[in-house]
Amino acid sequence: MSQRTCLSIILAAGEGTRMKSALPKVLHQIAGLPMVAHVVKAAEAAGAGDLALVIGHGAEEMRKAAQKFAPKAEAFVQEKRLGTAHAVLAARAAISKGYDDVLVMFGDTPLIDPDALTAARLKLAQGAAVVVIGFRTANPTGYGRLIEKGGKLVAIREEKDCSDEEKKITFCNGGLMAIAGGQALKLLDAVGNKNAKGEYYLTDIVEIAGAQGLDVVATEASFENALGINNRAELAQAEGIWQARRRQEAMLSGVTLIAPETVFFSHDTEIGADTIVEPNVWFGPGVKIAGGARIHAFSHIEGAIVAAHCDVGPFARLRPGADLKQKAKVGNFCEVKQAVIEEGAKVNHLTYIGDARVGAGANIGAGTITCNYDGYLKHFTDIGEGAFVGSNSSLVAPVTIGNGGYIASGSVITESVPDDALAFGRARQKTIPGKGKELRERFASAAAAKKR
Repeated sequence: MSQRTCLSIILAAGEGTRMKSALPKVLHQIAGLPMVAHVVKAAEAAGAGDLALVIGHGAEEMRKAAQKFAPKAEAFVQEKRLGTAHAVLAARAAISKGYDDVLVMFGDTPLIDPDALTAARLKLAQGAAVVVIGFRTANPTGYGRLIEKGGKLVAIREEKDCSDEEKKITFCNGGLMAIAGGQALKLLDAVGNKNAKGEYYLTDIVEIAGAQGLDVVATEASFENALGINNRAELAQAEGIWQARRRQEAMLSGVTLIAPETVFFSHDTEIGADTIVEPNVWFGPGVKIAGGARIHAFSHIEGAIVAAHCDVGPFARLRPGADLKQKAKVGNFCEVKQAVIEEGAKVNHLTYIGDARVGAGANIGAGTITCNYDGYLKHFTDIGEGAFVGSNSSLVAPVTIGNGGYIASGSVITESVPDDALAFGRARQKTIPGKGKELRERFASAAAAKKR
């Protein structure tokens, strides 16, 4: 298989009107990644060396998005929507380069498994000219049926055209197809449009190939592989399936998910064995969690790196650029952004650390914030090894707290603090004997007068 060349043609020109969105349908996301990008990843995993993206609605937006998830893909515009075979032929220039295998995929089927594509390519390698990927279902109503005779696929019959006997068939068309590269253009060019809609249907090549004496077969995949997304409800269904797959994969790789159905991963989440994830945790894109960490309930993590044996949450938010070193602690109702929390450092509760470094073994008291933004620019706060920052302190960047520095609670620190120094940044306390009683009596009298 590795020696066979392969082109994957991904059809992504549909308008997706049922999504009720200005965004092209295939750019709606599953697990933080456009659904068409999931299709691209599957094609690449199945050995597709080259990609052809057939686009139409929102062409420029599609081109721009494709630069991120498929920078080497060649885009072809389907000017008029005249059926699936017509869409595939929009990539004629790519097909004509002479690939061994041509995969035809759809940008709105994000759950396709690379193994299903590999199985179809294997059939091509064994001599088939056309391979259709199908699925079995106990309720085939609405799906095209795969008509087989003697182990060969002879037709794909739309339900409205099926006989009563054919309607009992539970092997259905998944839409995805593999075509021998040497036969592809000849078969596609033979597709006509003599039908009610006047469109060119890709499925017609099954009978065309059979009539030419070529081998046409079907392979079987799960229903999920062919699940197409047409509206927001189906988008949510696909998200649920993807998340269930990923949770199972995580648990089988040694991750404890206490309430799996409440944990949500992104397409690129990496999480190490012996990590424990408590309920209601959300992992956004770009998260790497090393082994042995504990992520407590209701934490929100994106674009962050968490080293081994760290402790995060509950109710913690790690934003992009958060980098927790081994055994660091970020506790409840803390937010960390674009900051390094060095080994063993503790940011325990009700704290914001942004554009900063917290040195190894340092302790940040409750209610502390790094004041990193002056309304125009971000500034850096450097907190040294073993420093202690008392509760309710404001560190006004740019500022440095030296190793072993000690910040008194309630301080506003605007100047750097040397190693091992103690810094106060608050007004001196003044105590007036008896004044508390005098104030209570005055306030009580005023309140009573207001009620009269």
